[in-house]
Amino acid sequence: MADRIRTSGVPRQRRGREQGGARLTAGLRRFSLPSRSGRPACAGLAAVFLSSTLFVSPAAAGWDAAATAAGALWPVAGLAVAAIAGLAALRSHRVAKDLRGRIEAAERAAADAAASAARARAEAQACRVLLCEGAPAFLLWTGREAPADLFGRTPETLRAELGSATSAFETALARLRAEDGSFSQTLDTPTGPLRLDGKSRAGAGILLLEPATGVALGHEVGPVVSGLAALLDAAPAPAWLRGADGALSYVNPAFVAAVGAASAEEARAQGLDLLDGKTRAAAASAEGADGHFRQRVKAVTKGQRRQMEVVEVAGAFGTAGIAIDVTSEEDARAEMKQAVTAHRRTLDQLTTAVAIFGADERLVFHNAAYERLFDLSPAFLDQHPPEGEILEDLRTRRKVPEQADFRGWRAQLREAYRAIEPVNDWWHLPGGQMLRVVVTPNAEGGVTYLFDDLSEHVALESRYNTLIRIQGETLDGLAEAVAVFGSDGRLNLYNHAFLSLWSLEARALGERPHVDAVAALCRPLHGETSVFARIRHAVTTIGPREAVTLRLERPDGRVLDGATQPLPDGGTMVTFRDVTDSVKVERALIERAEALEAADKLKNAFVGHVSYHLRTPLNTLMGYADMLREGFAGPLNTRQQDYLEHMRQSSDQLRALIDDILDLASIDAGAMELDLSDVDVGETVLGVAEAVRDPVAEAGLNLAVSVGPDAGHFVADGRRVRQILFNLLSNAIAVSPAGGTVSLGAVRRDGALVFTVRDEGPGVPTEVADTLFERFESRNAGPRHRGVGLGLAIVRSFMTLHGGSVTVAPAGRGPDGGGSDAQGTIATCIFPLSGEGRREAAE
Repeated sequence: MADRIRTSGVPRQRRGREQGGARLTAGLRRFSLPSRSGRPACAGLAAVFLSSTLFVSPAAAGWDAAATAAGALWPVAGLAVAAIAGLAALRSHRVAKDLRGRIEAAERAAADAAASAARARAEAQACRVLLCEGAPAFLLWTGREAPADLFGRTPETLRAELGSATSAFETALARLRAEDGSFSQTLDTPTGPLRLDGKSRAGAGILLLEPATGVALGHEVGPVVSGLAALLDAAPAPAWLRGADGALSYVNPAFVAAVGAASAEEARAQGLDLLDGKTRAAAASAEGADGHFRQRVKAVTKGQRRQMEVVEVAGAFGTAGIAIDVTSEEDARAEMKQAVTAHRRTLDQLTTAVAIFGADERLVFHNAAYERLFDLSPAFLDQHPPEGEILEDLRTRRKVPEQADFRGWRAQLREAYRAIEPVNDWWHLPGGQMLRVVVTPNAEGGVTYLFDDLSEHVALESRYNTLIRIQGETLDGLAEAVAVFGSDGRLNLYNHAFLSLWSLEARALGERPHVDAVAALCRPLHGETSVFARIRHAVTTIGPREAVTLRLERPDGRVLDGATQPLPDGGTMVTFRDVTDSVKVERALIERAEALEAADKLKNAFVGHVSYHLRTPLNTLMGYADMLREGFAGPLNTRQQDYLEHMRQSSDQLRALIDDILDLASIDAGAMELDLSDVDVGETVLGVAEAVRDPVAEAGLNLAVSVGPDAGHFVADGRRVRQILFNLLSNAIAVSPAGGTVSLGAVRRDGALVFTVRDEGPGVPTEVADTLFERFESRNAGPRHRGVGLGLAIVRSFMTLHGGSVTVAPAGRGPDGGGSDAQGTIATCIFPLSGEGRREAAE
């Protein structure tokens, strides 16, 4: 204990003065007088000047001239030396004066530091006295590693008083210095019980030592305890005292009644307690930390659950507590909170801005509409600012009316705090807003502001009047005849087109005539029809109102389309539109469409009949030609065989043409169906190549066939695929020059199967590029025959049925624009492998 405790004394003051003197001495050492080497420098400068004057060309000027010059310059040199010496003395005087000022400032600073140190020591001593008033001895330390200063006792005297309790004292002191917190303990010493009360924070702390006797602060404890006991016995709040073991040592009558015991002895004997175990554990934890516990808990008193304010303190006496019934207060607070919450919730739902100021002119309450109206920050309003501060903020942001005398206007507003009746006012804000302001004085002081933003109402009224005028101008500008009837059946609005359509005068409709009177005025033009009867029913009906459309053909040949539209206000709008020209055009188009439909049916019937009647005799001719060629009618000579061969070729061409016509007719009629199956690409290509081998040989061409290794199979109509490739190869053979090559290829690419047919002909002329796939559009095939122009049309139709596409482009470019500059044409057919897009008939 001796190495951790030191006695506070006077030598600290002496050490402080010595340290201050040392600092002053060190400060003075930084200053020194300037060197006097300036004077020799000045003298040397003068000597140089004289020597430069006296010793200029003595041989040329002669000794006499030099002597005369020296005699003349000596006064000037003396004056220069004197001036330089005076300047040096003046500088030395100024430096010395500056040095004396610095020394005086340092002395004043040292004096101030000494005075501050004295004041600090006095203040520290006063703090010690105030902290430890009434304690005979105490220990004070300023850090965990700093030694503890002992006041009121010497270490030897304290050790003698503690005796055998010295180790317990040192243990308590070490724990208090090691951990922040409060500490209270009583030690049994040879001189009597000694009470230790300590507290430490952030490493600094204090430990008070005082005798644990019946004397405290100079007053006897006995009378105080007796008075407090009498007071607690008469108090309506339950009170108790527990010993160190937690058992009740004292309870007042209110406690006995609360726990339902017959007497205090019974309550203590049976251990009846007002608090539950959870609350007692929380109290014990709090008391162990800072010595007291205060919390509102629920407890059962006299068989009822009540809200209690429990206060417990711990000390050498044990634990003392009291429980105050605050149920009524809590109920009142809850009711008040609910009422205020409901009030605020109700006001927040209002579109009217509400602000309540108290008697001190500070904001007490505001609703959400007040924040939105003036764009005020919730954080600013939560500070309950004065009304003047709010008005200044609104004035800065131009949220209040512009005033020439703002102070006078604000003072006029403050008169509402002393008014009896509500004050009504209008605020015209610079932004165009118009506010209706009602200031109502409150009975308890203060005022309530109600702000109604009528800007939208005024704007709506203005827009309504504008719309009425626009509506009238719009109706007058419409080509349709418009008449609006009210819910009473009388005419409210009409336009000039209505007057012109029915040849009426404005003065005849000026008295708001009834719909019957309007119908009578229009009868000369519409005659006796039921149209106006339907209009009258739509205008005057009381039941469900629905829009009605009608058509009126007047005796003068004009056709009108009419309509009635119910309006939200109970009125009805009636419109008439002259559709005479449209009806005439419509009738003409209908007649033309009927004629085209009949012609299309006739065409289909003609194609069907002609194809049938052409194919039947053609089959007969082909049959007899085959019989003659086979020798059934006897042997034939060479010329006859040539004739039969030409007949066979012509018959094949005619049959192919008839088949193409029938296919196109089936496609146009939507009767064409695909016979889908698994098609072998290699077999299909080779089969088509074999079918055109004879025409290729006759034309003197070469046929090149290539099938990709991954071509495989795909789903399609095999017969139509072969027909597509045959037609494309036939066109390529027809346009290719002798000795050329026709190429047929198939490859699988990008989720599709691609067939290509390439020739080395002259290419596709520009004038026929756009009509290449049209029906009966043929082009010159050179020395060979010219087709009827159905081959490519059939190819496109079949590709469309398969959901694919066909393109014809110069051979130098493929479908993607790439390739070489070779002459010829390439036709590309793309069949999608997914099967999407296949249809049963072409569009």
